Amino acid sequence: MNRTLQQIADFLNAELRGDADTQIHNLAPLDKAKSGDITFLSDNKYLSQLEECQASAVILPESLAAQFETASFSVLVLENPYLAFAKLSHFFDPAPKLDPVVHPTAVVADSAQLGEGVHVGPYVVIEEGAVIGANSQLMAHVVIGANVKLGKNCRLFPRVTVYHEVEMGDQVVIQSGAIIGSDGFGYANERGEWHKIAQIGSVKIGNRVEIGANTTIDRGAIDDTIIEDNVILDNQLQIAHNVKIGYGTAMAACSGVAGSTEIGKYNIIGGGSCISGHLKIADGVQMTGMAAITGNIKEAGVYSSGTGFQETKQWRKSVVRYRQLDDMAKKLKKLEKELLDLKEQK
Repeated sequence: MNRTLQQIADFLNAELRGDADTQIHNLAPLDKAKSGDITFLSDNKYLSQLEECQASAVILPESLAAQFETASFSVLVLENPYLAFAKLSHFFDPAPKLDPVVHPTAVVADSAQLGEGVHVGPYVVIEEGAVIGANSQLMAHVVIGANVKLGKNCRLFPRVTVYHEVEMGDQVVIQSGAIIGSDGFGYANERGEWHKIAQIGSVKIGNRVEIGANTTIDRGAIDDTIIEDNVILDNQLQIAHNVKIGYGTAMAACSGVAGSTEIGKYNIIGGGSCISGHLKIADGVQMTGMAAITGNIKEAGVYSSGTGFQETKQWRKSVVRYRQLDDMAKKLKKLEKELLDLKEQK
């Protein structure tokens, strides 16, 4: 799909310095871009690659644009080139466009409501009372449970399963294999016998939420599990029952949140992090990868836990010493007391 540099500049509201009629047919990495491509620089550590860049156009901040006025490429000037890249990526997205149609193999309950322009792919199941908003797309083998409410302009990729009574806002994107509204892990124990607790809550998902492949979000035990607007969830996450995730929070892959924890707004949770249940996490918290959070976090900041990796032989020695810390602390306290007693005797 070819576009002129002027069309791209208008779309991005960028200042164009160069040939407005240049044809652009691809978005490419800085070190691989060639004639006909557009690229961007958002990190000065790659500045050396820019000096040899073969692209037809580069998106640059004003602080760098002046340095390359005589370069072989044209320049689009924007203060946030990475954000420009994000927006421009949709110009060149090769994902197929889906027509508004209900595939003949789909099973749609008579009481289900489909908005204008909805795409229902092969072998989709939509159960009784479900409402699908206008221009939403349900791809092959998606299952929509009874009384689900799905907003406008949503995209559910193949094999997404949404259980009964779940509600979602507009522009929700759910990648393949995700399961929304499965039962939370709730059981009562009687003398070693487990008794299942019916999970009678639901899942409420806001607007502009993205959920990665094979992520699971459990329904609430009594109250609802809540994902607020503008949250992005990576692949293979576990969100337990009655969890609340605040506006604008991002969670990286393989993280998990135990039941009834409340996560604030604008948090960034690194990959492989584990958050215990019944906690409260403040707004503006950043957890580095593989953080193990076992207590409340009351203030914004960057939090880490665990120890860094070592060569195995040294790591085993470190583990032994770690197990000895309590005894060492007691001995140190005893020695400090004895030293204090000696000073007092003088």
